[in-house]
Amino acid sequence: MKLEILPVLGIGEVSEGDDVAALIAAAAPWLRDGDVLVVTSKIVSKAEGRLVDVPADGPERDTARDEVLAAETARLVAARGATRIVQTHHGFVMASAGIDASNVDRTRLVLLPKDPDASARSLRATLRERYDLDVAVIISDTMGRPWRNGLTDVALGVAGMDAIRDHRGEVDAYGNELQLTQMAVVDELAGAGELIKGKIDQVPVAVVRGYLAATRSDPDEVGATALVRDAAQDLFSLGTAEAKAAGLAAAVTLPDGPGPAPADPAAVGRALAAVTDVVAPGTVFTLVAEDDELRAGLIDAVPGWPEQATTLILGSPPTPVDPTDLVRFGADLHRLRIALAAEGVPSLLLPPPAHSTASAALAL
Repeated sequence: MKLEILPVLGIGEVSEGDDVAALIAAAAPWLRDGDVLVVTSKIVSKAEGRLVDVPADGPERDTARDEVLAAETARLVAARGATRIVQTHHGFVMASAGIDASNVDRTRLVLLPKDPDASARSLRATLRERYDLDVAVIISDTMGRPWRNGLTDVALGVAGMDAIRDHRGEVDAYGNELQLTQMAVVDELAGAGELIKGKIDQVPVAVVRGYLAATRSDPDEVGATALVRDAAQDLFSLGTAEAKAAGLAAAVTLPDGPGPAPADPAAVGRALAAVTDVVAPGTVFTLVAEDDELRAGLIDAVPGWPEQATTLILGSPPTPVDPTDLVRFGADLHRLRIALAAEGVPSLLLPPPAHSTASAALAL
């Protein structure tokens, strides 16, 4: 495969209502079938009127921008100082919802296209119908990346090619079947186009030539929405501080009840170790391991013992006990329940067995 990346020069300033297809066709009469157009989202947004008026300076500008950001935000992911990483209504996770104040008058802000996939499909269809050009279209914008410094362009919308090239099920040169390999090829092409577009050169469109000749696929079906990871599969859906805050909030409403399966002894051991140095001096938590005979005895000895529970933790406060110690002991019990929950071990607070000197019992 031989790839070329070509700049489309001479497009100039784009205003609301401009015909982007006509601007591109006039500036690049050399376009041919199979090319991939990488179009900066900003000119699409400008042509579609995705601009808002704001004060040029002062605190009023900051207030107006905050209001615009709130309107474009579906969910806050992380906040550090003035920086906001949010999920947009499209599903993209990015700084400031992609709101841009560069290459635009200071009294205006540029928002992302309302539906970048639809914008890509429309541009592709117009080029095909009006100019008889069969090209793919990528609408791109700049994003930061978790764990890595620096920015790169990625695809917000795509038409004429699949967003992802799926290699799962293929066999490599060593005979290994690929299990997870899905390449975000439109992001790679968007990044390649940015190399010649730049941020200050006012080249909003690049052409990647040679890619589709080898990898043509069924067009216009899913678009760039295929790149948005479902929340259920997202292991990093919150920033660190936000995830901690969510965990603390969940601890307030910790549910009661053991889980459907026996507790993992190693997980219980880690939870006990986690609270060892933070409980009150003299407080003791004793793990009673799974034992069928003991379990049968506990069912009779502990009021309300749930049948699915197989493990018991007995808690004893410092002695002698005064009211303040009992309050602290209750807090220590909750600390242990939180530590267990963090290990995936549910628990239920029960009265202690009649024959025990413990003041509380946790059924796991």
